[in-house]
Amino acid sequence: MDVQTLRAEAFKALHERDGAFVIPNPWDAGSAKLLASLGFEALATTSAGLAFSLGRPDAEGAMSLDETLDNARCIVDATALPVAADLENGFSDDPKGCAEAILQGAAVGLVGGSIEDASGNAEDPIYSFHHAVERVEAAVAAARSLDFPFMLCARAENLLHGRMDLDDTIARLQAFAEAGADVLYAPGLRTAQEIRRVVQAVAPKPVNVLMGLSGVQLSFADVQALGVKRISVGSSLARAAYGAFFYAAQRIHDQGRFDYADQALSFDQLNQLFRR
Repeated sequence: MDVQTLRAEAFKALHERDGAFVIPNPWDAGSAKLLASLGFEALATTSAGLAFSLGRPDAEGAMSLDETLDNARCIVDATALPVAADLENGFSDDPKGCAEAILQGAAVGLVGGSIEDASGNAEDPIYSFHHAVERVEAAVAAARSLDFPFMLCARAENLLHGRMDLDDTIARLQAFAEAGADVLYAPGLRTAQEIRRVVQAVAPKPVNVLMGLSGVQLSFADVQALGVKRISVGSSLARAAYGAFFYAAQRIHDQGRFDYADQALSFDQLNQLFRR
């Protein structure tokens, strides 16, 4: 069994065992190594984290599929962990483009990936119901054509685009489940009641929930008790890192103080970790 298949089997098993697991989101090889050193069992890329690292905005068409996959390859190569990717809308309106994104993702070592129903068009940000389902069907077919289990996550993006229609969001997730998606995901759920409704509506399919949202105080234990299988954190770790950097630099500029270094990881800690 080759390395990618071993990772794929391990990733699939995480979704099948009892309880929830956290799949944090590194944005480069270094952050991936830091997360692996802490004992996390799988990783997922973040489109926003990558965009920010390149000085670009997220979700505005500023990233290409090639750039996304180059970043994913670096993260795959950085650790022995299974890696899934945020493949946005497949970088294509066309279902065939979604399928191609899955196949190209597998070719760089990914064992999972997500396709969302956000169009990237500010005037019409969410694909129509039927078109969204067709796109997931194409992605599922591509994933099933691989010779290892590729965990296809289908995302309903209403809540991130101001469409606070949980009924439509659930209907989309149910249709994605019927289309064969392995994992369902509606980023932007903020309450236990919303999460419970989604979990119950698509059961027994596993649900991914986004944590790291400002003002949401649910813990791992809280979310696990609601029946969630997978917990990701999106761009929040990248934002935390950039926040610490920004406030340290601001302290230098505004106050001429350098005591931020007391809270930083030491040179020796990082050097030793990155030798592995």
